[in-house]
Amino acid sequence: MIRLNRRQAALATATTLAGLGPVAQAQTFTPQEGRHYRRLPKRLAATPGKVEVIEFFLYTCPICFEFETQIKAWLPTLPPHVEFKPMHVLFQAVTRHYQRLFFTLDAMGLESKYRSTIFNAIHRAGNPLDTPDAVIKLLGPLGLDGEKFKATFNAFGVGSRINAANQLANAYGIDGVPTLGIGGLYLTSPEMARNQERLPREVSGQRAVAIANQLIASLKG
Repeated sequence: MIRLNRRQAALATATTLAGLGPVAQAQTFTPQEGRHYRRLPKRLAATPGKVEVIEFFLYTCPICFEFETQIKAWLPTLPPHVEFKPMHVLFQAVTRHYQRLFFTLDAMGLESKYRSTIFNAIHRAGNPLDTPDAVIKLLGPLGLDGEKFKATFNAFGVGSRINAANQLANAYGIDGVPTLGIGGLYLTSPEMARNQERLPREVSGQRAVAIANQLIASLKG
């Protein structure tokens, strides 16, 4: 997990995991508030009848890249009243470009189409995609309209989306990624889910998803 300014409180736990596969390991624990997930002091505004799940992430975060596989497998299992939204955060100045890249593609309705390509370019191909031209060079052959992308990248509307996202991340108290915000009331993450246990990242990611499912079920929207 990539951290920011605050350290997440965690206490060590002892769990016997020998001989268990990843899915079994993810399910052999009972989540505890304050250890495996966190409750906000006050529930944020929500759409009636809906439970919003937000994945706060960074394109440049290697753990976010790994967690993406579990997110993809999880999304088709979510009930109809759950609205899932990925949201790129701003942690340091160096991530500002990538946040704008995310919201540019999101405004164009193309972010989900190109997310895997962007992740793979950064984390497998060693292509930092740190300029708009680099993005166009990669995605242009895949159908991205370069001129429209540049115009949208610099548009006022994208700046407004970024400001709203930063306000929401602040309201949730996001201090690391990947983190799941659930129903405007709860937070969990692969790191919270493992709670300092020695677990494979796959298992901690599956735990985070399992916790999220339980928290979703506890909310009425």
